[in-house]
Amino acid sequence: MSAGTDTARVAPPMNPVSQSVRDSLVVAQRNLIRMSRIPEMVIFGLIQPIMFVVLFTYVFGGSMQIGGTTDADTYKNFLMAGIFAQTVTFATASSGAGIADDMHKGLIDRFRSLPMARGAVLTGRTLADLVQTALTLLVLAVVALLVGWRVGSNYDTNAGRVLAAFGLLLLLGYAFTWIGALIGLSVRTPEAATSGGLIWLFPVTFISNAFVDSGRMTPWLRHIAEWNPFSATVQASRVLFGNPGQSQSNAWPMEHPVWASLIYSVLIIFIFRTLAVRKYRSATA
Repeated sequence: MSAGTDTARVAPPMNPVSQSVRDSLVVAQRNLIRMSRIPEMVIFGLIQPIMFVVLFTYVFGGSMQIGGTTDADTYKNFLMAGIFAQTVTFATASSGAGIADDMHKGLIDRFRSLPMARGAVLTGRTLADLVQTALTLLVLAVVALLVGWRVGSNYDTNAGRVLAAFGLLLLLGYAFTWIGALIGLSVRTPEAATSGGLIWLFPVTFISNAFVDSGRMTPWLRHIAEWNPFSATVQASRVLFGNPGQSQSNAWPMEHPVWASLIYSVLIIFIFRTLAVRKYRSATA
Protein backbone atom coordinates (compact mmCIF):
# COMPACT_ATOMS: atom_id res chain seq x y z
CA MET A 1 0.00 0.00 0.00
CA SER A 2 1.49 3.33 -1.05
CA ALA A 3 2.37 6.06 1.42
CA GLY A 4 -0.35 8.54 2.16
CA THR A 5 -3.08 6.02 1.59
CA ASP A 6 -5.63 6.01 4.37
CA THR A 7 -5.14 2.68 6.12
CA ALA A 8 -7.97 3.13 8.60
CA ARG A 9 -10.41 0.31 8.42
CA VAL A 10 -14.09 0.76 9.01
CA ALA A 11 -15.60 -1.94 11.22
CA PRO A 12 -18.29 -3.92 9.40
CA PRO A 13 -21.81 -3.20 10.55
CA MET A 14 -22.96 -5.44 13.38
CA ASN A 15 -25.79 -7.87 12.87
CA PRO A 16 -29.01 -6.29 14.31
CA VAL A 17 -29.64 -9.27 16.57
CA SER A 18 -26.06 -9.23 17.87
CA GLN A 19 -26.24 -5.49 18.47
CA SER A 20 -29.51 -5.85 20.33
CA VAL A 21 -28.07 -8.58 22.57
CA ARG A 22 -24.88 -6.59 23.21
CA ASP A 23 -26.73 -3.36 24.01
CA SER A 24 -29.20 -5.17 26.26
CA LEU A 25 -26.38 -6.79 28.24
CA VAL A 26 -24.59 -3.44 28.60
CA VAL A 27 -27.74 -1.83 30.00
CA ALA A 28 -28.34 -4.84 32.27
CA GLN A 29 -24.77 -4.52 33.59
CA ARG A 30 -25.34 -0.83 34.24
CA ASN A 31 -28.47 -1.56 36.26
CA LEU A 32 -26.82 -4.37 38.23
CA ILE A 33 -23.91 -2.09 39.14
CA ARG A 34 -26.41 0.54 40.23
CA MET A 35 -28.23 -2.00 42.41
CA SER A 36 -24.96 -3.10 44.01
CA ARG A 37 -24.21 0.50 44.96
CA ILE A 38 -27.62 0.87 46.62
CA PRO A 39 -27.69 -2.25 48.82
CA GLU A 40 -30.83 -1.11 50.67
CA MET A 41 -32.79 -1.79 47.47
CA VAL A 42 -31.80 -5.45 47.64
CA ILE A 43 -32.20 -5.68 51.43
CA PHE A 44 -35.71 -4.21 51.46
CA GLY A 45 -36.61 -6.46 48.53
CA LEU A 46 -35.62 -9.46 50.66
CA ILE A 47 -37.33 -8.39 53.88
CA GLN A 48 -40.88 -8.23 52.51
CA PRO A 49 -41.14 -11.82 51.20
CA ILE A 50 -39.46 -13.16 54.34
CA MET A 51 -42.10 -11.37 56.42
CA PHE A 52 -44.84 -12.94 54.27
CA VAL A 53 -43.38 -16.40 54.84
CA VAL A 54 -43.20 -15.99 58.61
CA LEU A 55 -46.57 -14.26 59.01
CA PHE A 56 -48.58 -16.59 56.78
CA THR A 57 -46.88 -19.68 58.18
CA TYR A 58 -47.38 -18.96 61.86
CA VAL A 59 -50.53 -16.79 61.81
CA PHE A 60 -52.66 -18.81 59.37
CA GLY A 61 -50.88 -22.16 59.57
CA GLY A 62 -53.31 -23.85 61.93
CA SER A 63 -56.55 -22.33 60.66
CA MET A 64 -56.55 -23.08 56.92
CA GLN A 65 -58.11 -26.33 55.71
CA ILE A 66 -56.08 -27.96 52.94
CA GLY A 67 -56.96 -31.43 51.69
CA GLY A 68 -59.44 -31.93 54.51
CA THR A 69 -56.98 -31.12 57.29
CA THR A 70 -55.94 -28.03 59.23
CA ASP A 71 -52.48 -29.42 59.97
CA ALA A 72 -49.98 -26.55 60.13
CA ASP A 73 -47.27 -28.47 58.27
CA THR A 74 -49.65 -29.26 55.41
CA TYR A 75 -50.54 -25.59 55.01
CA LYS A 76 -46.87 -24.66 55.22
CA ASN A 77 -46.04 -26.88 52.24
CA PHE A 78 -49.16 -25.68 50.41
CA LEU A 79 -48.30 -22.03 51.01
CA MET A 80 -44.75 -21.79 49.70
CA ALA A 81 -45.55 -22.07 45.99
CA GLY A 82 -47.92 -19.12 46.40
CA ILE A 83 -45.35 -17.07 48.31
CA PHE A 84 -42.70 -17.79 45.68
CA ALA A 85 -45.06 -16.70 42.90
CA GLN A 86 -46.13 -13.57 44.77
CA THR A 87 -42.50 -12.61 45.34
CA VAL A 88 -41.48 -12.83 41.68
CA THR A 89 -44.55 -10.89 40.51
CA PHE A 90 -44.14 -8.09 43.05
CA ALA A 91 -40.85 -7.23 41.31
CA THR A 92 -43.13 -5.56 38.75
CA ALA A 93 -43.52 -2.48 40.95
CA SER A 94 -39.78 -1.87 41.34
CA SER A 95 -39.22 -2.40 37.63
CA GLY A 96 -41.83 0.19 36.72
CA ALA A 97 -40.57 2.64 39.34
CA GLY A 98 -36.99 2.29 38.07
CA ILE A 99 -37.96 3.01 34.49
CA ALA A 100 -40.17 5.93 35.56
CA ASP A 101 -37.25 7.32 37.57
CA ASP A 102 -34.95 7.09 34.54
CA MET A 103 -37.55 8.92 32.47
CA HIS A 104 -38.02 11.59 35.13
CA LYS A 105 -34.26 12.25 35.20
CA GLY A 106 -34.03 12.41 31.41
CA LEU A 107 -31.89 9.28 31.18
CA ILE A 108 -34.29 7.61 28.76
CA ASP A 109 -33.94 10.55 26.34
CA ARG A 110 -30.16 10.22 26.48
CA PHE A 111 -30.38 6.51 25.73
CA ARG A 112 -32.72 7.21 22.81
CA SER A 113 -30.16 9.63 21.33
CA LEU A 114 -27.47 6.94 21.20
CA PRO A 115 -26.95 4.56 18.26
CA MET A 116 -28.26 1.54 20.13
CA ALA A 117 -30.89 -1.07 19.42
CA ARG A 118 -34.44 -0.05 20.11
CA GLY A 119 -35.80 -1.88 23.07
CA ALA A 120 -32.35 -2.65 24.49
CA VAL A 121 -32.88 -0.23 27.37
CA LEU A 122 -36.05 -2.01 28.43
CA THR A 123 -34.66 -5.50 27.84
CA GLY A 124 -31.55 -4.67 29.85
CA ARG A 125 -33.62 -3.30 32.69
CA THR A 126 -35.90 -6.36 32.82
CA LEU A 127 -32.90 -8.72 32.70
CA ALA A 128 -31.29 -6.91 35.64
CA ASP A 129 -34.57 -7.18 37.55
CA LEU A 130 -34.65 -10.90 36.72
CA VAL A 131 -31.22 -11.36 38.31
CA GLN A 132 -32.36 -9.55 41.45
CA THR A 133 -35.55 -11.62 41.54
CA ALA A 134 -33.53 -14.84 41.24
CA LEU A 135 -31.38 -13.76 44.20
CA THR A 136 -34.49 -12.97 46.24
CA LEU A 137 -36.04 -16.32 45.33
CA LEU A 138 -32.88 -18.16 46.39
CA VAL A 139 -32.84 -16.48 49.80
CA LEU A 140 -36.57 -17.08 50.19
CA ALA A 141 -36.16 -20.79 49.42
CA VAL A 142 -33.56 -21.06 52.18
CA VAL A 143 -35.90 -19.31 54.63
CA ALA A 144 -38.73 -21.63 53.57
CA LEU A 145 -36.57 -24.66 54.30
CA LEU A 146 -35.71 -23.22 57.72
CA VAL A 147 -39.39 -22.84 58.67
CA GLY A 148 -40.17 -26.39 57.58
CA TRP A 149 -41.10 -26.35 53.88
CA ARG A 150 -40.17 -29.55 52.06
CA VAL A 151 -40.59 -30.84 48.53
CA GLY A 152 -42.50 -34.10 48.05
CA SER A 153 -40.81 -37.38 48.83
CA ASN A 154 -42.48 -39.46 46.09
CA TYR A 155 -40.54 -40.84 43.15
CA ASP A 156 -41.84 -38.17 40.75
CA THR A 157 -40.08 -35.36 42.63
CA ASN A 158 -36.43 -34.83 41.80
CA ALA A 159 -33.91 -32.02 41.43
CA GLY A 160 -34.83 -31.49 37.78
CA ARG A 161 -38.51 -30.95 38.59
CA VAL A 162 -37.67 -28.59 41.44
CA LEU A 163 -35.42 -26.52 39.17
CA ALA A 164 -38.16 -26.54 36.51
CA ALA A 165 -40.60 -25.13 39.07
CA PHE A 166 -38.24 -22.30 39.93
CA GLY A 167 -37.69 -21.73 36.22
CA LEU A 168 -41.45 -21.31 35.66
CA LEU A 169 -41.61 -18.90 38.60
CA LEU A 170 -38.79 -16.77 37.20
CA LEU A 171 -40.38 -16.81 33.75
CA LEU A 172 -43.63 -15.52 35.23
CA GLY A 173 -41.72 -12.84 37.12
CA TYR A 174 -39.90 -11.80 33.95
CA ALA A 175 -43.20 -11.63 32.06
CA PHE A 176 -44.73 -9.40 34.72
CA THR A 177 -41.74 -7.02 34.68
CA TRP A 178 -42.73 -6.13 31.11
CA ILE A 179 -46.10 -5.05 32.46
CA GLY A 180 -44.18 -2.94 34.97
CA ALA A 181 -42.05 -1.51 32.16
CA LEU A 182 -45.16 -0.39 30.28
CA ILE A 183 -46.57 1.19 33.43
CA GLY A 184 -43.28 2.97 34.13
CA LEU A 185 -43.27 4.46 30.62
CA SER A 186 -46.91 5.53 30.92
CA VAL A 187 -46.75 7.59 34.13
CA ARG A 188 -44.87 10.74 35.06
CA THR A 189 -43.32 9.92 38.44
CA PRO A 190 -41.73 6.91 40.17
CA GLU A 191 -44.33 7.19 42.94
CA ALA A 192 -47.15 6.80 40.44
CA ALA A 193 -45.34 3.82 38.88
CA THR A 194 -45.04 2.13 42.28
CA SER A 195 -48.74 2.63 43.02
CA GLY A 196 -49.76 1.60 39.52
CA GLY A 197 -47.52 -1.45 39.69
CA LEU A 198 -49.07 -2.71 42.93
CA ILE A 199 -52.75 -1.84 42.70
CA TRP A 200 -53.57 -4.50 40.10
CA LEU A 201 -51.23 -7.11 41.60
CA PHE A 202 -53.28 -7.59 44.76
CA PRO A 203 -56.41 -8.95 43.03
CA VAL A 204 -54.24 -11.03 40.69
CA THR A 205 -52.36 -12.67 43.56
CA PHE A 206 -55.23 -13.02 46.04
CA ILE A 207 -57.98 -14.13 43.61
CA SER A 208 -55.98 -17.25 42.98
CA ASN A 209 -55.03 -20.58 44.51
CA ALA A 210 -51.92 -19.11 46.14
CA PHE A 211 -53.08 -18.82 49.75
CA VAL A 212 -56.39 -20.69 49.90
CA ASP A 213 -57.91 -23.70 48.16
CA SER A 214 -59.77 -22.28 45.15
CA GLY A 215 -62.28 -25.13 45.46
CA ARG A 216 -63.70 -23.42 48.55
CA MET A 217 -64.47 -20.20 46.68
CA THR A 218 -67.88 -19.23 45.29
CA PRO A 219 -68.35 -20.60 41.73
CA TRP A 220 -67.83 -17.31 39.84
CA LEU A 221 -64.74 -16.42 41.88
CA ARG A 222 -63.35 -19.94 41.53
CA HIS A 223 -63.71 -19.69 37.74
CA ILE A 224 -61.66 -16.47 37.70
CA ALA A 225 -59.03 -17.97 39.99
CA GLU A 226 -58.64 -21.13 37.91
CA TRP A 227 -58.03 -19.18 34.69
CA ASN A 228 -55.71 -16.69 36.34
CA PRO A 229 -52.17 -16.94 34.86
CA PHE A 230 -50.82 -16.55 38.37
CA SER A 231 -52.79 -19.62 39.53
CA ALA A 232 -51.42 -21.71 36.66
CA THR A 233 -47.84 -21.08 37.77
CA VAL A 234 -48.71 -21.77 41.41
CA GLN A 235 -50.41 -25.04 40.43
CA ALA A 236 -47.46 -26.02 38.22
CA SER A 237 -45.03 -25.30 41.06
CA ARG A 238 -47.01 -27.44 43.50
CA VAL A 239 -47.11 -30.29 40.98
CA LEU A 240 -43.36 -30.10 40.35
CA PHE A 241 -42.51 -29.61 44.04
CA GLY A 242 -44.84 -32.47 44.99
CA ASN A 243 -46.62 -30.21 47.51
CA PRO A 244 -50.20 -30.69 48.75
CA GLY A 245 -53.25 -28.62 47.83
CA GLN A 246 -53.16 -29.03 44.06
CA SER A 247 -56.46 -27.71 42.68
CA GLN A 248 -58.91 -30.42 41.62
CA SER A 249 -60.68 -28.84 38.66
CA ASN A 250 -61.76 -29.48 35.08
CA ALA A 251 -60.39 -26.09 34.00
CA TRP A 252 -57.66 -26.61 31.39
CA PRO A 253 -54.99 -24.52 33.20
CA MET A 254 -55.46 -26.60 36.34
CA GLU A 255 -55.32 -29.91 34.46
CA HIS A 256 -52.23 -28.90 32.42
CA PRO A 257 -50.57 -26.30 34.67
CA VAL A 258 -47.02 -26.56 33.31
CA TRP A 259 -48.10 -25.95 29.73
CA ALA A 260 -50.57 -23.28 30.83
CA SER A 261 -47.86 -21.49 32.81
CA LEU A 262 -45.48 -21.51 29.84
CA ILE A 263 -48.14 -20.31 27.39
CA TYR A 264 -49.40 -17.56 29.68
CA SER A 265 -45.89 -16.25 30.42
CA VAL A 266 -44.77 -16.27 26.78
CA LEU A 267 -47.97 -14.49 25.68
CA ILE A 268 -47.55 -11.83 28.38
CA ILE A 269 -43.94 -11.23 27.34
CA PHE A 270 -44.86 -10.99 23.65
CA ILE A 271 -47.81 -8.64 24.17
CA PHE A 272 -46.37 -6.31 26.79
CA ARG A 273 -42.85 -6.19 25.34
CA THR A 274 -44.38 -5.10 22.02
CA LEU A 275 -46.47 -2.43 23.75
CA ALA A 276 -43.59 -1.27 25.97
CA VAL A 277 -41.12 -0.92 23.09
CA ARG A 278 -43.72 0.97 21.07
CA LYS A 279 -44.32 3.28 24.03
CA TYR A 280 -40.57 3.72 24.53
CA ARG A 281 -40.14 4.95 20.98
CA SER A 282 -42.60 7.77 21.51
CA ALA A 283 -42.02 8.50 25.20
CA THR A 284 -40.70 11.85 26.39
CA ALA A 285 -39.29 12.69 29.77
